[in-house]
Amino acid sequence: MQAGKNGKVKKKDGLEPSDEKSGSPLTLTKQKILESRSTRFKLALAPRLRSLRFNMYLMSRSITAIIGLVLLAILIFIVAFPWIFAQPNYPDPYQMRFNLDYRLPQPPGTAGFPLGSGTNGADYYYGLIWGARVSMEFAVEVVGLSILIGTLLGLIAGFKGGVIDEIIMRVTDVFLSIPSLILLMAIASTLGRDLTSTKLALIMVWWSGYTRLIRGQVLSIRENTYIDAARAAGTSETRIMFRHILPNSWAPVVVNATLDMGTVVLTLAGLSYIGLGARYGTSEWGSMIQAGQGYLVYGAWWMMIFPGIAIVSFVLAFNLIGDGLRDVLDPKMRR
Repeated sequence: MQAGKNGKVKKKDGLEPSDEKSGSPLTLTKQKILESRSTRFKLALAPRLRSLRFNMYLMSRSITAIIGLVLLAILIFIVAFPWIFAQPNYPDPYQMRFNLDYRLPQPPGTAGFPLGSGTNGADYYYGLIWGARVSMEFAVEVVGLSILIGTLLGLIAGFKGGVIDEIIMRVTDVFLSIPSLILLMAIASTLGRDLTSTKLALIMVWWSGYTRLIRGQVLSIRENTYIDAARAAGTSETRIMFRHILPNSWAPVVVNATLDMGTVVLTLAGLSYIGLGARYGTSEWGSMIQAGQGYLVYGAWWMMIFPGIAIVSFVLAFNLIGDGLRDVLDPKMRR
């Protein structure tokens, strides 16, 4: 590029000034860096996508897993949009709707009670619909927080070892050595009867199982060659734990969490039935069954049958999906 007598910039080799600037070595280097990053990302993502497609293929071959997914899809739709099926009861939609004109239980089909009522006109149809959201939220919070606590403690105990491992695992063994139902009853009765207290009690019991599970996985994975290579490369311990060990420890945790979703709801219903969970009037299936036990001999079968069917459907959906995930994620079962 040269300047003429009049000071204007002349073309050189058919290139405009902007063309020469866009083709500068610095710009080309940035483009190559971006292309190389994109290529590395695609190469790293490709095997994960292949694994995901293969896992979905294996799930599609399992009839039980498909049944579980269908049940779960129906349940999620009810949980996400309960107002489509039953208008919320203001100011608290999680409290059952009452009609004090009916003191005694009314059979299904009674005006205003499609699935019957409980005492004081408690609408069981409303309780079943909004009880699905109560149960799902409760199970997600309990299992999620238990996984978070158990994963962090198990990861630290398994990777660090030594005194830290001993302290964490001895505390975990104390919780595991006490029968879970007795411990739950003791904690729930101490904290009081409501969903928040029951949630805290379940979390205090549930985390220990995930701690032991994660620790076992970490003890196995940390002996692999790629962990030694990461250490030799100067990778920090935090990055090794969360980048190399934790992602390879998730398979049994996912299966366990799926099965625990149903178990937590079943436990909540059991605690409510014996008077340590949700109070009567809350849209919770266990308390609805507990309210109907005294009226079963008088023919009020719907007060126990309909909430029982809801609990069975919820637990069955997650158990079937958990069995399907176990078959897919377990290398021995995939062969």
